[in-house]
Amino acid sequence: MASRFHVLRRTGLALLTAGSLFAAGAASGQTAFGPLDSTSETRVSFAGAERGTPIQAGGDANVSGQGFRPGQHVTLLHGSTPLPGATLTADAEGKITGKLTIPADAVPGVHPIVVVAQAPYAATIAELKVSPTIPLSGQQNYEITRAQPVRGLYQAAYSAKNNSLFVTAAIGRPPVRDSEIVKLNADTLAVLARVTPQAAPEPKRGPAPAGSPAPASVDPRPGVFAVYGVGVDDSKDTVWVTNTRQNAVAVYRQSDLSLVKQFEPGTVPHARDIVIDQTLGKAYASPVGAPRIFVFDTAKLAIDKPVEIRSLRRGAEFSPASLSLDAAAHKLYTVSMSTSEVAVIDTRTNAVEKVLAVPGTKSPIGVAHDPVTGRIFVAAQGSDNLVVLDKDGTVIADTPIGAGALNVLFDPVKRLAYVSNRGAGTVAVTDEDGKIVANLGPAPLANHAASGKNGVVYVVDKSSGATDGGLDSVLRIRPKK
Repeated sequence: MASRFHVLRRTGLALLTAGSLFAAGAASGQTAFGPLDSTSETRVSFAGAERGTPIQAGGDANVSGQGFRPGQHVTLLHGSTPLPGATLTADAEGKITGKLTIPADAVPGVHPIVVVAQAPYAATIAELKVSPTIPLSGQQNYEITRAQPVRGLYQAAYSAKNNSLFVTAAIGRPPVRDSEIVKLNADTLAVLARVTPQAAPEPKRGPAPAGSPAPASVDPRPGVFAVYGVGVDDSKDTVWVTNTRQNAVAVYRQSDLSLVKQFEPGTVPHARDIVIDQTLGKAYASPVGAPRIFVFDTAKLAIDKPVEIRSLRRGAEFSPASLSLDAAAHKLYTVSMSTSEVAVIDTRTNAVEKVLAVPGTKSPIGVAHDPVTGRIFVAAQGSDNLVVLDKDGTVIADTPIGAGALNVLFDPVKRLAYVSNRGAGTVAVTDEDGKIVANLGPAPLANHAASGKNGVVYVVDKSSGATDGGLDSVLRIRPKK
């Protein structure tokens, strides 16, 4: 993962102890308080030894960086200790590459690594995330069936009225041409209906730079209103979806997936999740990057006044990601990726009841709730953990759960939480106290989970591109007890 860093100011110098300065300086012959590189803007990142794999204790991590001066010596330190093999020299383009071996006893978490460049001197902090190693377990306690109905799977939603599962799929970047909504039999995962969304307006593009090569080939098909998030309204036999690329939402009939209404592009910026309070006739969509939740009247198929959410952090903006709806209590939960907070909204009044901090998380993205106790479950992609909050915000559990914890679902029937760990390729199962009771796999690129009937859970694996479509699967997970 990469971050951009600037030259350390006096507020950051405490991170460089006298020992670290001495060690780095001694290694390169740099004179203390010598020439400074006051214009340094370097970028250093760390990645797993193989593409798409997490960094874990006992494994290797690839180092890459840029923005250095050609020939500049660069040392990486953990605190005051230079890392083995991490004294690098920038090439003619100012880039560095290398490999680190992570100690077998490394503690999972986001470790600040001091990056010291010499002659002239500059220092920055880069983040190296060591993901937890959670072995597979408890497979014998679950019946898992798998189907591959479509490539590019993203989310799933269950219709209790029709015992059907609706999944969305989209492949590639705009203009997206391969996208479908697919209706499945919830018991057998057999395909019952499928549809490709209608053509979307072509995105505006500027003229190509002079002398740029022409594309090798151009797909003649128009881009479509690609579908990502999905929610079911059994009261009106409809399916709501988000069109993230077009900043919109759309409504389809459950029976044959015919289009009911396509909202205009720009309706919901970067629309992600969508859920429906069927009793109140309201649909809610999360716009990643905007401090509000968008509201729709499901009877009139019209947009209503949004719910504004104010962060408790001074100068920060709440950025909603996942949504979780308590239909009986009319409470909507959403998590902020940018501020590590959860907001609780009363859907009867569309008022924010409270905003709670989620300590110990980095880039939290998934949220779920227990309708009995009011506990809130938060999955954090940046810190690989599951945090369980009491309804007053007290931390009940902080559980290392797996690399790339992306989404979480709480099943009130079996009282289990299911966490989709996209980086680890697993589905971790915990009890209501956040204790891991099973870790299921393989789920190569687990992306989303949805509740079915009688404790059944559906998980979708989403491939990362057109070349690995074989990884797209729907998993039907049924606890045996």
